[in-house]
Amino acid sequence: MTELTELVGSWMRRQRWYSTKSVEPRLRLLASFELEPAEPGLRIVTHFFCDDAPRTPRVYQVPVVARPDRDGDAAALIGEAGGRFLYDGPTEEAYVAALIGLMTGAQRSEGRDAHAQGHSLGEPIDVRSSRRLTGEQSNTSIVAELAGDRLALVKVFRVVQDGENPDVSTLAALTSGGSLRTPALLGWLTGEWPSAGGGRAGGELALIQDFLVGAEDGWELAVSAAEHAEDFADRAFDLGHGTAELHRQLAQALPTRPADADDVRRALDGMLRRLTVTTTEVPEVERLRPGIAAVYEAAAAAPLPVLQRIHGDLHLGQVLHSPERGWQFIDFEGEPLRPLAERSLPDSTMRDVAGMLRSFDYVAGSLAQRHPPVDAEAWASRARDAYLEGYASVAGAELEEHHALLAAFELDKAVYEIAYEARHRPAWIPIPLRAVERLLATRV
Repeated sequence: MTELTELVGSWMRRQRWYSTKSVEPRLRLLASFELEPAEPGLRIVTHFFCDDAPRTPRVYQVPVVARPDRDGDAAALIGEAGGRFLYDGPTEEAYVAALIGLMTGAQRSEGRDAHAQGHSLGEPIDVRSSRRLTGEQSNTSIVAELAGDRLALVKVFRVVQDGENPDVSTLAALTSGGSLRTPALLGWLTGEWPSAGGGRAGGELALIQDFLVGAEDGWELAVSAAEHAEDFADRAFDLGHGTAELHRQLAQALPTRPADADDVRRALDGMLRRLTVTTTEVPEVERLRPGIAAVYEAAAAAPLPVLQRIHGDLHLGQVLHSPERGWQFIDFEGEPLRPLAERSLPDSTMRDVAGMLRSFDYVAGSLAQRHPPVDAEAWASRARDAYLEGYASVAGAELEEHHALLAAFELDKAVYEIAYEARHRPAWIPIPLRAVERLLATRV
């Protein structure tokens, strides 16, 4: 397997989903399992490779279609080995059809030290065609045309981890509960493989859900509206209303529990650690530190919330607007930098609200970076207010009861953004820095 490992390593470092950009992959093959192709002459194998290059080794799922000829997409060619041409599976219709059949047929595949099991919330699905989407960073998404002119979205997780992936468990619970605020989950694939450090690991490998035809990206809608000074208040109100509905549905479908003193301590410690990191990297924040810390301390002393499953990484890029169904919420994986085990833990709904408020602010901030700049500060302020009004129309007095917590989460998010921009886009530091100053000024 040395030849395969070398080919995949050379190819992997050029992929957008390869998460360690600054180093060469150091791969070792852990395990594999096969899918049954409908097209004769093909072989479809899903490999698990451990990359030992980063400080914390990562395990990647690499589906490969081996062809006797060069009939595949030239851009997806991994290389040639054993007289066959190896292609990235998600670009191959044969792989997508076999994967969907495994998931929606609730079938099982045994392999070399690994296995996969399909899970379905409906009937088996026949696939007519498929095409891979471009632009994603961490996963690979595919649009599949199904029988009956129906479309589905297939997501293949590239970095696989031990434990429950909330993108699957959250969607499964919402779909089973009849939610209309998310695309329906149709099926998913779990697997088991050797862990990077020895022992066994298991988790989700892929999912299939309804594809929303005609749905528009929330970030693009908002930026376009702000750029052209179009009022977004009604849509922002509806988004707030939808967010509160989503939170209620999540609380009904998945466990909740009251927060306790340990939860408060952990949250406060995390906020103060991020503040320390940010003030170290951006000394200008030091003058704001006492005010920020005071907001955190006030939140720690405020009434404790009920904790529940939340989206976990909510912003305008995580919502779609459907002409038929209104605002739809997608991508429930949570914050990519948080360990997988933490992303499914009950949390405060105010974290989601704060994330969306910061997203409206970033619309105005991104337009201010243009040449010539576009002033959308008033637009963002109105959108934020309308979003909160929409949320309160469902949640009642929840925002009022937990205003101190919301203030802390919003500040914490902005503090994190300052450090992020300092590392990646220094010219954008003024966006979150001004937000921190504004948030503190309104609480004087």
